[in-house]
Amino acid sequence: MLISIITPTYNSEKTISRNINSVIGQKYSNFEHIIVDNLSSDKTIRIAQKIYEENNITPKLRIISEKDEGISDAFNKGIKTSNGEIIGIINSDDFYYNQNVFDMVLDKFDDSVIQFVHGDIYFYDLK
Repeated sequence: MLISIITPTYNSEKTISRNINSVIGQKYSNFEHIIVDNLSSDKTIRIAQKIYEENNITPKLRIISEKDEGISDAFNKGIKTSNGEIIGIINSDDFYYNQNVFDMVLDKFDDSVIQFVHGDIYFYDLK
């Protein structure tokens, strides 16, 4: 089952590496990562491309870089272009806390009644 992860970004060069590494570090590897960038003026896009290239998994990355009308618009752009049967959204300054998040989500969807899953949020101050 393909999982589509959507990450809206804007000038996220300080946090995007950790975000991406938490996505590509998942044990479950059938995913695509859609980064919807609101025309960042920093190195956000270059950092994303470099990480995927260095890990030799560029086909899993799709970047939409264009002006948007806010975070909801970015979410919707990502959803419209996604191919996954499961769609996840993770903001550019967030990251998955372990390598089993995708597996845990997939386990929940084994129940055909389940249509939506959410998880707990842990606040982590990088200061």
